[in-house]
Amino acid sequence: MIGAIIGSILIGCLAGFVAGKIMRGGGFGFIVNSVLGIVGGVIGGFLLNLLGITWGGLPGQLGTAVIGAIVLLALASLFQGKGKKGKD
Repeated sequence: MIGAIIGSILIGCLAGFVAGKIMRGGGFGFIVNSVLGIVGGVIGGFLLNLLGITWGGLPGQLGTAVIGAIVLLALASLFQGKGKKGKD
């Protein structure tokens, strides 16, 4: 049980790092990208389940978390962009 939780956290951190590299601008830094990767695993699993897509094993978990983290980074960058426009 604890090993699975630690594994999920590590996969989420890696997914956040990968998503930050994929997204333009590199995301929000390692810590925030890691948190977004962990949450992205849940979001990605939900989104792919809605589409009827299932991936197995470690590569599937990582891919799912990366997709979710990219979605979250894209949403977060939209909100960050709106805040910057108001300050200029």
